[in-house]
Amino acid sequence: MDFIAVIRDGFLAMIGPVTAAYAVSAVSLNLQFGYTGLLNFGQVAFMMVGAYGTAITVEAGGSLWLGIPVGILTAVLLGLLLGLPTLRLRADYLAITTIALAEALRLIVRSSWAEPLTNGVFGIQGFADAFFDLNPFPGGAVYGVGTWTVTGRSLWMMIVSWTVVLLVVLLIRRLIKSPWGRVMRAIREDEDAARSLGKNVFGYKLQSLMIGGAIGAVSGILLAIEQQNVTPDAYLPRLTFILYVIVILGGAGTILGPVIGALVFQFVFFGFDSLMASAQANIDWVGDILSPAEAGQVKLILVGVGLMLLMIFRPQGMMGDLNESLIDDH
Repeated sequence: MDFIAVIRDGFLAMIGPVTAAYAVSAVSLNLQFGYTGLLNFGQVAFMMVGAYGTAITVEAGGSLWLGIPVGILTAVLLGLLLGLPTLRLRADYLAITTIALAEALRLIVRSSWAEPLTNGVFGIQGFADAFFDLNPFPGGAVYGVGTWTVTGRSLWMMIVSWTVVLLVVLLIRRLIKSPWGRVMRAIREDEDAARSLGKNVFGYKLQSLMIGGAIGAVSGILLAIEQQNVTPDAYLPRLTFILYVIVILGGAGTILGPVIGALVFQFVFFGFDSLMASAQANIDWVGDILSPAEAGQVKLILVGVGLMLLMIFRPQGMMGDLNESLIDDH
């Protein structure tokens, strides 16, 4: 087997714009889960409304640069509407509500009666031309060394996406180091203690949900622009749980943990995918045991096993401090 090709495929996926979008979404989820203790199982809903808000605005005749803030504001509104009735309840109610809302929104978007607005199951395509018109790199050009290459289009998207990751990380760092961030961590550790000190716990939770939702919308917009496509079935609940894996892998309640988690997750995920494809092509007995479809699912099994081992041996994640971890035994 060509192990260099396996490493190459994992590396190129790791530095790609999809990984950057996942990192942005994981950072926003970490603000809610890692720093505030909110069990938001509907992160994919914020990504979806951000992407659709942008795409629908462009389809209606607006510019992409108008669509982006519209998508973000739509996610903020969703966070407000979601948080008002649920954040006064126990954490498990929020988890149930958010995952149900995310799936309900997806089904509404793909329904026949919403088709005039969302184009139903077919989604909206080709709405981000204005972004790629700014590309300083020739779209057909190839950059890199040997087979370790990316196209000019991908390079442009990578630069913009990772710049957004940097800006989001700096924003979160600023927030967490502020008095607002210290209140968030106090709420995570003990709501009653924070409330006894006169803090409006409900108001702070609502702010966290709305800010995290806005950042989640940015990640959805990045994915939609990169793919020049937004379809409802790209926003299945599985995506939210992948983001939780990324947060836990990197370390919940840490600044850089979600970014490191996204890099490692994508490298391992696509590296194993390439490894299984290479094994299918070069090792006879692998093909006899596993069909191509089954081989493609092995990476999901390995991710699950890896997450269980991580929870057993390093529950604080790669970058986390055990004393700060939400998932330790204390």
